[in-house]
Amino acid sequence: MSALAYEPETTERWGLLDGLPGDPMMWVLILSELVAFGLLLGAFVVARTVNPVVFAAGQAMLDGPLAALNTVVLVTSGWAAARGAAAARGASPAVARRWIALAILLGAAFIAVKLTEYGREIAAGAGLETSPFFTLYFLLTGFHLLHVVLGMVILGIVGRHSAPTSVETATAFWHMVDLVWIVMFPILYLVG
Repeated sequence: MSALAYEPETTERWGLLDGLPGDPMMWVLILSELVAFGLLLGAFVVARTVNPVVFAAGQAMLDGPLAALNTVVLVTSGWAAARGAAAARGASPAVARRWIALAILLGAAFIAVKLTEYGREIAAGAGLETSPFFTLYFLLTGFHLLHVVLGMVILGIVGRHSAPTSVETATAFWHMVDLVWIVMFPILYLVG
């Protein structure tokens, strides 16, 4: 049996985390990441309140329809990952691998769309030091993009063997990436 396919027996008690799918340590990581994103989003909201004109000008330079497309792509990827987790639990590793591969492919599509959007913004004169809006925008979306890449790597590693607990653990992380984007999208692109 490969080390990646090993399914540890959980005898430790994790309290509220016991009932969650996947490894409880992933949920500790997810909670810490949600706090980090929450603090960054909070800073964005406070900065927008302090300087609404600069933030409105920055938001006007963003491509809302492209970001909306990326929302659909990422949510669909989360759905595919969930299907992969269900297939892994149902002892269908080949089916699980296909769903996970689709989730990864859609994650790559998200990255391609986001990089296209970055290219357009930079070509229009936006940069990390252009304004407080763009400093926070690039920090938030770049941090999120890093998590998309990390999530794809995690899905790729666990998808190879499709062990149920491992796939559930990776899918939980992937859903955190989805959730963060679903919260970020309206704050960055829609709310004025």
